Order: sequence, then structure tokens, then C-alpha cells
Amino acid sequence: MKIVIIGAGEVGYHIAKALYQTNDVVVVDQNEEACARADELDVHVIHGNGANVSILHETLENAGLLVAVTGSDEVNIVACMASKLTVSDSTKLKTVARVSNPDYIDKPVAKRPKIGIDIMVCPELTLASEVAEILAIPSAIDAELFADGKVEMMEFVVPSDHNIVGKQMQDLHLANCCIVSALFRDTEVIIPHGEDVIESNDHIVVIGKPAAMKEVRDLFGEKAGKRSKVMIIGGGVVGFYLAKMVAKSEFDLKIIESDKERSLEIAEELPDVLVLNGDGTDINLLKEEDISEMDVVISVTNSDEKNLLCALLAKQLGVKKVIARSDRSDYVSLFEMVGVDSAVSPRQATVNEVLKMTFGQGIESITTIEGEKAEIIEYTTSKKSKIVGKPLKNVKFPAGAIVSMVVHNGNTIVPRGEYVIQEGDRVVVFSLQSANAEVEKLFK
Repeated sequence: MKIVIIGAGEVGYHIAKALYQTNDVVVVDQNEEACARADELDVHVIHGNGANVSILHETLENAGLLVAVTGSDEVNIVACMASKLTVSDSTKLKTVARVSNPDYIDKPVAKRPKIGIDIMVCPELTLASEVAEILAIPSAIDAELFADGKVEMMEFVVPSDHNIVGKQMQDLHLANCCIVSALFRDTEVIIPHGEDVIESNDHIVVIGKPAAMKEVRDLFGEKAGKRSKVMIIGGGVVGFYLAKMVAKSEFDLKIIESDKERSLEIAEELPDVLVLNGDGTDINLLKEEDISEMDVVISVTNSDEKNLLCALLAKQLGVKKVIARSDRSDYVSLFEMVGVDSAVSPRQATVNEVLKMTFGQGIESITTIEGEKAEIIEYTTSKKSKIVGKPLKNVKFPAGAIVSMVVHNGNTIVPRGEYVIQEGDRVVVFSLQSANAEVEKLFK
């Protein structure tokens, strides 16, 4: 596919990096440094305004996808609208716009085909939604829903003093509707078998039916009925979205925001939330607010460096779980390496939507985990899918992937070797990136 990317910043660059090996990629940006960085990839780089009709006319011939991810919502919207008007057959061109202003979008992903935008993505709202899901499960460091909420994924860290350390996987005795899909151990990714032994600090990824996941939460020490104490550092777009999502939940919530005017705005919008005007790196303020009593501290300012500092300070002062925003994807693994429990990036939401559109039909959702070490992909099978109509034990599945869950006629199933996948099933697959191409072939 020929793909035109407007904007070569952090998001645009990583989309180009993910796609250039198997697609014809054109990148357009006004910033010379961004163009120079993109030029290191095997892509065609144009220095100019991506919303310029003459540039669009030049680049869009035979293009199948336009992705507008500049730092300006208006430029992204105009680029998508102009693109549809520029090409002779607008139905052959799909458009994706990154938009952050809540005046334009009120949910993480929206469709606006009437104005020429097939997919509109709000990374900040998506990030807030992701963190809200993690907060809903205090003992988890990541959580996602698939198949319209019928399948849930949770990721936990095994504490060194937990009684499952040293046990084999088969000794966990999870419910029939749950499966351990992966273990992350240092830099190693393990698709586990019954004899594999659990070690301290392992990251365990469990996928299952939401109703059956209570047993997993209990296993990792979650206390039912306890009100969690949560502090959000940063009252910008992400912090405000997040606070609004969880304000009415079972949380005692505090927000620290450095800008006085913004603090007053948030306090007026969210009267049930305690808003503090101050600096998240002020140790005296943190101690005065009993930060050591917090269950979770989330730092989501617009500075990666400040988020890291705030998170590490909170951890040093006794907070059980710290979450930090990182706009730079290469910082995610570094954050977690030095002690942040979960580093989250708004960039990945846009990348995932674009990947879904380029992977072809059948893909419902894509979620990357552990800093892009692996992906959980949800497929809907068709009658042409090679995986349909035969027992899973007879399917030549790549070594780096596993079918974790199947939703058939609304029922959630952990498939065994004898299970036969049928047309229309929604299949959740855990896959290493190296196995993605082979997995995709099975569902085409």
C-alpha cells in the first residue's frame, strides 16, 4: 500500500518506521530536523506543509491511506478533508487524523466520514482510558478489554514474597475461562507451559472472561471493597480526562497542578476532587499530602523528565504503585527499568489504529504490551481464513504466538487442541512481533 504520513514528529516517525518495510511510505513535514530523521528510513520525504493542496495532489496518486499526525488538530483535519477532495475516487483513500481538542472529539476513537475523516484518534483520551482501566484493578500494571468487553487482559508483577514464586504454571489452578498467555522476564518473552517455574518480578499476562478474572485478582492480593487513594500529578488534557473518568468511582482522588488558573478550572469542573496548586516534585508538599498513604500515583504532565522524577519520588516516599506518562516511546522501557511500575504512551493509540488499517480485513484491535515486545491482536474470522474448520492442533501456528481466547456466538472460550474455530469467531491472539506476519496469513 502507498501511505502518506503528514507530520514526522514522534508519532509520524514511528508509524513510518512500523510500515516502511512492507509499504510505499511518503512523509511530509515542515520541520527540517524531523525530515532529516525520517530520511534515515527508506521512505520518500517531502519538506513542506501537509495541508497544502498542491503537495497533496503530488503525493496522493495511487495512495490507499493518509495519516495526519502533526501537532495541530486543525492541520490534521484540513489535510484529511482536502485529501478526499483531491483524489478522483475518495472511496479508495482512507484517512486518519490525530486530534486532541475535546471540542472535536469526546471518545478515544471516532469515525467522521461525513467530513472526510475515516478514523479520528484522540491519543490523550485513549491514554486516560488505559490508565483508568489499570486503576480499576489495583494489583495490575496493565489492563485491556477485547471483543466488546467479553475478553479481558491483565498484566501483573510477581512480588518477591508472593507464595506463587517457585511454583510451576500448572500449580496456579486458574479458572477454566482464564489462561496465562505470556511471562516477561527481564528481556526474555516466554509463552509458558505447565512445567515453567514462576520467578520473582516476572510479569504475568493473563487473558480470560471478565467474570472469571476475580480469582486472578484475588491471587495477586486485591482487597474487595477497599477505597483506593489515588494522586494525579498534572492537570492537563490527560490528567483532566483521567480525573473525570474516575472521579465518581471508588477512589479518594487528589490532583496536583502547577498552574493556578488551570487548578481553579479543574476544581470548578470537578467539585468532588481535591485540587492542589503546586509542584509534583515538591517533597514537602508530597509529605504534607501523605503521599506514602497513596495506593497509586500517576504523573501525566507534558514533560517526560518531570513525570519520571515525580514517579520515582513517589516510589521513594513509599507509594505502592506509580504510573508515568512518556511521550517518547524509547523512554517507556527505560522508565520501567529504573523503577516505574507502568509507563504509558499516548503515541501508541494512533500507531495501533494505523496498523489495524494496514493489516487488512479481519483485525478488530491491536494492543502492544511491554514496550512493543509483543502484541495482542483480535481477529474476526471469515470463511476464507485458513484457521477456520480444522482443530487447532492441526494448524501450523508459529512458535511465537498462541490463540488465547475465542468468542463464539457470544460465549467466551479458552480453546484447546481439539477446538475448531468457525467463521465469524472473534479470536484473541498473543503474538511476538516476529510471528505477526505468519499469524496474519492464517486469518486472511
